[in-house]
Amino acid sequence: MIAQKYLDMLGGTSVIRQLAEWSAARGAQIGYENVFDYSLGNPSVPCPPEFTRAVRDLLDTEEPVALHGYSPTLTIPSVRAAVAEDLNRRFGMDYTLDHIFMTTGAAGALAHALRCVAEPGQDVLTFAPYFPEYKPYVEGAGCRLRVVPPRVEDFQIDFDAFESMLDANTAAVLINTPNNPSGIAYSPETLARLADLLRAASARFGHHIFLISDEPYREIVFDGAAQQHPAVYYADTLTCYSFSKSLSLPGERIGYVAANPRCEMADRIVPMCGQISRGTGHNCPASLIQLAVARCLDKTSDLSVYERNMRLLWDELVGLGFTVVRPGGTFYIFPKALEEDAVAFCRKAQAYDLALVPGDTFGCPGYFRMAYCIDTEKVQRSFAALERFVKEQYRG
Repeated sequence: MIAQKYLDMLGGTSVIRQLAEWSAARGAQIGYENVFDYSLGNPSVPCPPEFTRAVRDLLDTEEPVALHGYSPTLTIPSVRAAVAEDLNRRFGMDYTLDHIFMTTGAAGALAHALRCVAEPGQDVLTFAPYFPEYKPYVEGAGCRLRVVPPRVEDFQIDFDAFESMLDANTAAVLINTPNNPSGIAYSPETLARLADLLRAASARFGHHIFLISDEPYREIVFDGAAQQHPAVYYADTLTCYSFSKSLSLPGERIGYVAANPRCEMADRIVPMCGQISRGTGHNCPASLIQLAVARCLDKTSDLSVYERNMRLLWDELVGLGFTVVRPGGTFYIFPKALEEDAVAFCRKAQAYDLALVPGDTFGCPGYFRMAYCIDTEKVQRSFAALERFVKEQYRG
C-alpha cells in the first residue's frame, strides 16, 4: 500500500524548485545566460583551495579502508573537537567534543535538534518570513509549526506577537539569522530580548523552552558587522550549522549540531542524536568530508561577491521605487512587490526572463525573494530587464 501522506505531498512541490526548473527550461531555449535566475540559493563561488587540498591529501595519505569506513555513531571525535575549539575561539564559548554532533548539512542538524527537545504534539514557533522547509522538518518530528507574523519595517522580531503566542505547549523557538529570505541579521538587542523572554516563559510554564538557531549564513554578514552566535545569549540553545554557504559545499551535505554546554541535559544531547540517527536512517555523514572540513574551519570561500551583488541590487531596486529592507547578510534580498499579489507580480516577471520567488511561500505575502548568488556581471545585465518590467507593467 502506498503511503498517502507522502503521495499528498507531491502536490506541494517547492515554488523555488519550480522556478529553478522553469529557468533551466527557458535557458535551453534562449541560452541560460539570458535568463535572470534569482530563484535558488545555490552558492556561486568555488570552495576554497584549502578544502580541495585537504580532500586530495586525505585520499593520497590515509589508509583507504580506514578513511572510507563507517565513522563512529557519534561521528568522528577529532572533528567534533576541532569544531568545538573553533566555536570557542570565535565566540568565547566552552564547548567540548561532547557537545558537537556532525550531520548531513543544516537540514540533518535541524532534524536531530527538533527531536532532541520537542515531543510529538508540541509546538515549535518560528518567525515570518521563514524558510519554507521548516514546516516539513517540524511536522516530520511530529510537532506543529506556529508562525509569528513579520515586523515588516525591519524584519526584526515582533515581540508583542511572539509573547502572545508563547504558551505551555511551546517546546522550542526556531530562528534563522542571518535570515533566508529577508537577508536580515538579528541585532544583539533582539537576541538579548529574545533570551530574556524565553527565560521568563520557561520559568512561567515550568519547563525549558529551547532555542534552535539555524545558522548556515553566519559568515555572510555585511558592512563589517560582527557575526552573532545566539547561544552566547541563551543557555538552552542548540545551534544548527551547515558548511554549504561558508565553504560553498552544498553538495557535500555537511554540518553539525552544537549543544550549549549550559543547556538542560547538555551531556545527553549528543548521545541522543546518536539514537535519533538510528530512527531516521541518518547514520553519520561521509567520513572523508568530516575530516576535510575539520582542516578548513578558519577558511571561507570568497564571500565578498555577495556583498558586492547586494549593494548593486539594493541601489537598483531603491532607484526603481521598491520598498526594501537592506540586507545585513546572506545572498537574499526581499523587496515588497509592486502589487498586492506577489504571485501575480512574479508571474508577470517571467515574461521578462526574470525568475523571482513570491513571498507567500515564506509566510510573507506581498513580498518576493531574489537570490543574488549569481555572477556580478549577470546581476548588472538583469537591470535592463527589471527596468523594462517595472516601466511596462507598473509605470506605463
